Amino acid sequence: MKIISLTTYIVPPRWLFLKIETDAGVTGWGEPVVEGRALTVEAAVKELGDYLIGKDPRLIEDHWTVMHRGGFYRGGPILMSAIAGIDQALWDIKGKALGVPVHELLGGKLRDSIKVYSWIGGDRPAEVAAGAREVVARGFQALKMNGTEELQIVDSHDRIDAAVERVAMVREAVGSNIGIAVDFHGRVHRPMARMLVKELEPFRLMFIEEPVLSENREALKEIAALGSTPIALGERLYSRWDFKSVFEQGAVDIIQPDLSHAGGITECRKIAAMAEAYDIAVAPHCPLGPIALAACLQLDAVSYNCFIQEQSLGIHYNAANDLLDYAANKDVFRYEDGYVAIPDGPGLGVEIDEDYVKERAKEGHRWRNPIWRHKDGSFAEW
Repeated sequence: MKIISLTTYIVPPRWLFLKIETDAGVTGWGEPVVEGRALTVEAAVKELGDYLIGKDPRLIEDHWTVMHRGGFYRGGPILMSAIAGIDQALWDIKGKALGVPVHELLGGKLRDSIKVYSWIGGDRPAEVAAGAREVVARGFQALKMNGTEELQIVDSHDRIDAAVERVAMVREAVGSNIGIAVDFHGRVHRPMARMLVKELEPFRLMFIEEPVLSENREALKEIAALGSTPIALGERLYSRWDFKSVFEQGAVDIIQPDLSHAGGITECRKIAAMAEAYDIAVAPHCPLGPIALAACLQLDAVSYNCFIQEQSLGIHYNAANDLLDYAANKDVFRYEDGYVAIPDGPGLGVEIDEDYVKERAKEGHRWRNPIWRHKDGSFAEW
């Protein structure tokens, strides 16, 4: 079996799909994208294709090694996301060629389903109580919300009070047994993060996400000591080498590698195994499309320390298209009582409606995240 082509499709709302074809008629799909930089990742995928055309797609570990180590300059969001989508597609091909799900090739699943959470509130959190009640009414047992709007590096106490009030409203709306995750989204700098973590302690949160930006993670040990709420981060880390210092520091309880950013299934399997050795939980990041979610569920199936899965059904970004629009087998993600079943179909388990992908690719997208500014005109983290 030989790889004969790599074809990319930029599709709404903000996704990039990849199809890899072989001379045996077996095709695989992947989702290589950095939100807001889809065109850049697309170019990287095409460059990496030079290493793959004419090669056996089943030699996944070797292809991953060549794509990563074959370049003198390595890592980072663009290259690792391009590798991630290619890796997903190669696993999809291998599973389909053998007629088995990817998780069977990874040792067999140790769970049949995994808990999922749903987003509420949007970029600027509003009407969160009503959104929380609606999500729980749909059967979800956990939810995530943005904790704040933009915050200056040192801001006023009323901004802290407003964030705490929103979380209090959600806790009151859903009761004590629903998991609530609060995402600081890198909007919060160290001085305000310390205040927020202390103020949110009474609400018994499932976790606090990215209390500071990953590049400021030396502050995490101090922040974690201010409360008992688990600390999560990792969507902006791209390899096991990026995560190495996080594990060694010992201040993070949950890591969130993104299987479309952090090297795909091959790399994230290794990251999850490293985390297990440090008794750290895994909650894969995935506000993306159906291929990315299917890849995440293959990892969830075989990783003991995975405990919950993000998914994008109904997320505020999905205005033009939603999670299931591109799937031909729309029952692939079977949600029940706040859990989703692990797909058992061959490969990644999701069948892509290629005709619809081509139709929507004619529109494409140039999605960019918002550029926010503080009242004084200076740039604000989104």
